[in-house]
Amino acid sequence: MPMSDRRRVVITGVGLVSPLAVGTEETWSGLMEGRSGVGALTRVDSSLYTTKIAAEVRDFDAERFLPRKDIRRVDLFIQFALAAASLAREDSGFEIDDRNADRVATVVGSGMGGLPLIEHMHGIWRDRGPRRVSPFFIPGLIANMASGQISIRHGAKGPNTCPTTACTTGLHGVGDAFRLIQHGYADAAFAGGTEATTSDLALAGFGAMKALSVRNDEPARASRPWDVGRDGFVLGEGAGVLILEEREAALGRGAEPYAEILGYGMSADAYHVSAPEPTGEGAARVMRAALDDAGIAAERIDYINAHGTSTPLGDIAEVRAIKRVFGDHAYRLAVSSTKSSTGHLLGAAGGVEAGILALAVDRQVLPATLNLDQPDEECDLDFVPHESREAKVDVALTNSFGFGGTNGALIMARV
Repeated sequence: MPMSDRRRVVITGVGLVSPLAVGTEETWSGLMEGRSGVGALTRVDSSLYTTKIAAEVRDFDAERFLPRKDIRRVDLFIQFALAAASLAREDSGFEIDDRNADRVATVVGSGMGGLPLIEHMHGIWRDRGPRRVSPFFIPGLIANMASGQISIRHGAKGPNTCPTTACTTGLHGVGDAFRLIQHGYADAAFAGGTEATTSDLALAGFGAMKALSVRNDEPARASRPWDVGRDGFVLGEGAGVLILEEREAALGRGAEPYAEILGYGMSADAYHVSAPEPTGEGAARVMRAALDDAGIAAERIDYINAHGTSTPLGDIAEVRAIKRVFGDHAYRLAVSSTKSSTGHLLGAAGGVEAGILALAVDRQVLPATLNLDQPDEECDLDFVPHESREAKVDVALTNSFGFGGTNGALIMARV
């Protein structure tokens, strides 16, 4: 579609459920204060694992967001998604009724779906037999049911899909919804990602891969992107859901958008099931794709909310990619990783970080990278260490990369 025919898309609502807080403003306050959401594991027997820390969502009251009878019927990732969607819709003031319901899309993904519910129900099957398995088991765990439940609860009758692309899921959810509106298949959308896999199998699986930090004696300092002492990511959970709208319709109803989405890119490393392509070639291609889609020069980018997971290989690859794309400008823009505060939310990460980027663009503040005490040798960019910073942010970018070599990048601008 020619760029002149594309519709413009804005973000009018942000709903965040994160390890920092249940709530968008509360999460933002945590970022601004430099708090960490990482602490001791509480949902599993940590003595079984080398890793004894995680970034759990604490003090989550599901009854704020869904009826009590429904809580036991759905996995926690769906509960998080419903909470984030309700927060986003309330924030936006967007109304759905018979006049527009079939033009409202729902694109909310999950990287892993209901793993804790699978574990729980397998125990019931093993100990009490197949007749005791709940009829709500399957609809309570499949990945697309977060999007489906949001659609049902809010009466959104437009396209209803679920990207499941590992740790790029949430960003792909926002980007795919952006495309639906941009190309005229919808006028508004719930978009993002959700995850809740702080569970035995997740800890065992990621632990077997040696992917998780074991800085158990200093939980708040365990997630340390680009620092020479980083030893893996911190398992996190939560949900990030945005309300996207066609720009003229949003402004016409009096909405005050946080940011406009300018471009979206996707690429594949085609390299390895879990390791990034070491030169950053695939990550560089996705950022260039987003820049081309937006029709802007690389020098327009003021800030990057990086994937920045705190893994030895991934952090270096992303820095190399940024340098490949931006050249000398890489040393003039700012880069930070909010995973230093929230841990890595897997399929929810891109949704939460897209919401954080929208707030950063709107409020002209850069969230900090915590725990960056001694940058690794190649990590010589402006990573906004330790403290948030006021800054001029007209155009910004966020990255997400996932197992299987799936990459996504999204560009936003100040309205």
